[in-house]
Amino acid sequence: MIEDFTNSYRKIIECIGDDPDREGLKKTPERAAKAIAFLTRGYQQNLDDVINGAVFPSDNDQMVIVKNIELYSLCEHHLLPFIGKAHVAYLPQGKVIGLSKIARIVDMYARRLQIQEQLTTQIAHAIQEATGAEGVGVVIEAAHLCMMMRGIEKQHSETVTSMMIGTFRDNHRTRTEFLNLIGR
Repeated sequence: MIEDFTNSYRKIIECIGDDPDREGLKKTPERAAKAIAFLTRGYQQNLDDVINGAVFPSDNDQMVIVKNIELYSLCEHHLLPFIGKAHVAYLPQGKVIGLSKIARIVDMYARRLQIQEQLTTQIAHAIQEATGAEGVGVVIEAAHLCMMMRGIEKQHSETVTSMMIGTFRDNHRTRTEFLNLIGR
């Protein structure tokens, strides 16, 4: 895989009119290949492996929130980064998930070619699947370099997406509590 990526990056450098053999670019195709493999490593992960058994019985029925989880993803339309943070909440129903696993789930889906809307939905459904929670809420705030570096070139724009499942969707008090606790 790395060799294929390396050859492709070499060709891209040639296509933009530069010489991949010049001093400053000699190792760039291989470095870029390793970077893209790292940035898209979510394709080599699955939910069971990421959770690794870290779901535990619990009689807690109060909201659990992990907020300000930094995320880095690549826009599937332009292959440019979007960078932001995710806020994830759930209402346990007999079991809880290890807190670090929530951040790992965010990373697993973010490290794929992605649109923010789908990323938000994937995270919410994964938390629901893993925990059987009464409800799940996910809010993502991100800046998209495809809007900042090209096209419209709006430097201070931010995209906010949300996905509410179960009680977070059906009960406005639960949704409001979540949004207030994350400062929205």
